[in-house]
This record gives sequence, C-alpha cells and structure tokens, in this order.
Amino acid sequence: MIDIVDDSKSEPINNLNREEKLKWLMEAYGNDVIRLAYTYLKQKQLAEDVAQDVFIKCYEKMDTFRNESSYKTWIIRITVNRCKDVLKSWSFKNLYFTDFFRPKQANISLENQFLGGEENELISKQVIELPVKLREVIILFYYQEFLIEEISDMLKINPNTVKTRLHRGRQKLKESYEGVWAISGK
Repeated sequence: MIDIVDDSKSEPINNLNREEKLKWLMEAYGNDVIRLAYTYLKQKQLAEDVAQDVFIKCYEKMDTFRNESSYKTWIIRITVNRCKDVLKSWSFKNLYFTDFFRPKQANISLENQFLGGEENELISKQVIELPVKLREVIILFYYQEFLIEEISDMLKINPNTVKTRLHRGRQKLKESYEGVWAISGK
C-alpha cells in the first residue's frame, strides 16, 4: 500500500533545488503569510507586497536555513520582521494610502448567518483593531496555532510576556465584543 503525503503538513525534502523549495513554501504558507501581513498592515496591497518580499528573502537565504526550526516558523518570523519594518517606515507613517478596490460583498447564505458568520466577521474586525503587540500574539496563537514558547522565540520576548499579551488581548476583545452587542441591542 502506498502512503499519500499531504505536502502542506510536511517539510520539503532537502534534495529539492532552491526553485522547487520556494515553490513548495509559497504553496504551503503563502496564504498564511498574506493573512499575517494583513493583520499588521490592514491593507491588502501592502500585505501582498510584504508576502513577495518575504518569499524573495526566503529564496535569497534558502542556503543559510539551518533547520533549527520548521520552515513555517522561519517564514512567519521573516513576515513579522518585514511587517514591523513597513510599520516603522517613513512612507507608511507619512503617506495616506487608500484601498481603491473594495472587496465585493459575498452573498452570505441564511445558514451561514445563523451559524455565526456575522459574529466571526465582527471578531475578525476587532482583532484587527487591537494594538500590534496584542494582535500579533492573538493571531499567532489562535489563528496560526503556535505554542507560547514558539511565539516567544519568534518575537524574541519572554514566554510570560506572551501570556500577559494574550490575556490583555482577550480582555480587550471581550470588552469590545460586549460593547458592540450592547449597542446593537443583541
């Protein structure tokens, strides 16, 4: 019997050439990189630009990857650093960006509305509104499913700091969530 391997869950074979590894990384983690960049930058176009930068950096540094962590951890760390660089940049702070193309409103089925589609959208918007330090740990812990120790290593902060930021982030989300529902009368 032949076992089928899910490429998105396993690490690439080390005998792949650089182009094949890059292609594998982009397919396996491309959406995660864009989503994470969007949570930092709150603009789709900037998030896509950061994703391109991240994979260019991966290609350039592919030969120096030491296998001390997983490829996912490596790519997420590069993404976090690149997003922080963009947030600190003069152009981000001083230029006014607008989204020229608004996303189309998807037709949400009645079933999805009843199953919490509205709540999920509300929570996602509230997570995006958190300060960066709280938002990054919430995203990495709940959405990317990293362990506290892994987040600590990625962000180069103490594990207790990660726990504190998670707690504060959850508290802020709870407060804003309760506030929104109190205003809407639900």
